[in-house]
Amino acid sequence: MTGDIGRGLTLLGAGICMGFGAIGPGVGEGYAAGRACEGVSRNPDKGDLIMRTMLIGQAVSESTGIYSLVVALLMMFVVT
Repeated sequence: MTGDIGRGLTLLGAGICMGFGAIGPGVGEGYAAGRACEGVSRNPDKGDLIMRTMLIGQAVSESTGIYSLVVALLMMFVVT
């Protein structure tokens, strides 16, 4: 009985970890893409530079989502 509750709480924690870990990168990438679109609309000649900078920024912000995925997987398969 105790093992089942512990396993359930671990899986719940992994789900919460992945859920909150995905919110930040999602909001950050959406904000960066919106600002990049505004920048390209104001200065179309610099579109390539803005797009490249936006993609690098989104890759950096996505890393936190990947870290939360790794932590969730560790919680699911290693902790229990």
